[in-house]
Amino acid sequence: MKKPLLIRNAQIVNEEELFKGSVLICDDLITEIFRGGTSNEQIPENIDILDAEGKLLIPGVIDDQVHFREPGLTHKADIESESRAAVAGGVTSFMEMPNTLPPTLTQELLEEKYQIAAKTSVANYSFYMGTSNYNVDEVLKTDPATVCGVKIFLGASTGNLLVDDPQTLERLFSECKLLIATHCEDETIIKQNSAAFLQKYGENVLINMHPTIRSSEACYRSSEYAVNMAKKYGTRLHVLHLSTAQEMQLFDNSIPLKDKQITAEVCVHHLWFSDEDYQKLGTKIKWNPAVKTANDRQELMEALINDKLDVVATDHAPHTIEEKNNTYFKAPSGGPLVQHSLQVMLEFWHQKKISLEKIVEKMCHAPAICFKIKNRGFIHKGYYADLVLIEPNRLFTVNKENILYKCGWSPFEAHTFHSTITHTFVNGSLVFENGIINDSYKGMRLLFNR
Repeated sequence: MKKPLLIRNAQIVNEEELFKGSVLICDDLITEIFRGGTSNEQIPENIDILDAEGKLLIPGVIDDQVHFREPGLTHKADIESESRAAVAGGVTSFMEMPNTLPPTLTQELLEEKYQIAAKTSVANYSFYMGTSNYNVDEVLKTDPATVCGVKIFLGASTGNLLVDDPQTLERLFSECKLLIATHCEDETIIKQNSAAFLQKYGENVLINMHPTIRSSEACYRSSEYAVNMAKKYGTRLHVLHLSTAQEMQLFDNSIPLKDKQITAEVCVHHLWFSDEDYQKLGTKIKWNPAVKTANDRQELMEALINDKLDVVATDHAPHTIEEKNNTYFKAPSGGPLVQHSLQVMLEFWHQKKISLEKIVEKMCHAPAICFKIKNRGFIHKGYYADLVLIEPNRLFTVNKENILYKCGWSPFEAHTFHSTITHTFVNGSLVFENGIINDSYKGMRLLFNR
């Protein structure tokens, strides 16, 4: 048994409140929450104390969309390296995508990922079951209580998991009982645009043409299709990485999150960057869907505030810098983000664009509600002690020495954030403290109330 720990006199952000208080951790769980300052007389005997005066205490961030590249692509990243980066950024739980080598298209391959994570991940973990045009029967075997969801690529990105057979899609949307998460870009539009630009410019296509090739129309048409299919069959649909203002009209903010059948996610890079940044950062910010206009960015933030967008995630998808430093068609899409997503959102708080309470809602509470994660995502008595301490006004400059991604680079390199993550607890264990990671600790498999 671990010695009980009291995190004392923190500014706690939880369930639309910010209050001074303390949290008692025994073994894996939160066992008591004290409001107000705690005097020495109130503190139980024989416990450790961490004085958090002046720090923010929030639930651990739950990132519902990452690509950790294992198995098969471990020259880019692996579960061990990227889980270390995650906890350094305050992310205590992740859900990882199926476009590895081989793709996660069978129950056996899915379970192999869980076995790898059990041995190497310092964060809690879950893995999506992948879909193809040919594996519906295998998908339908997936256990809703132990697997986060099913991933459908309605647009080709990295990997070969595009699902475009109408009968397959009808079966998945009508028969799958798990949450279906979709990457929505219309492949026909993208292929037509790509062919036209390739014919006109050859290999000299400029990166700032990316949002024209992978256009707003391609995003909207595919998202509209997924939403209509979900409405037709009553599917539990979660649309990933929305990137356009137009798509916001597809989503509803008139009902509570817990009652929504169709939910929506935005990623930090679509909130932070715009097409004006291609000139400076080039293919480093080549993502699918593409980063689009400043107006799209503004509309996404407004939709996040007004609850049309439910979850903030990363789509963390690392490639080596050698792979990224290439011509437009050869450079892969995706970039590393999981270590800095919380700092990005805190920067928006410093800029008075969003409240601390809303950040915690979208990064911690909402993923737990959307996926019905068991006993996580909140600072509640009896919940797992996934907790993060933040110095809200301590500067942090991203550089080669503190980047923990296996790929060794970040689109935020040389940027100075105004907040610093100092401590990350996973299931009550201190896994990250001021730059040091406890590699001996291993996270847990996420479970779901389904």
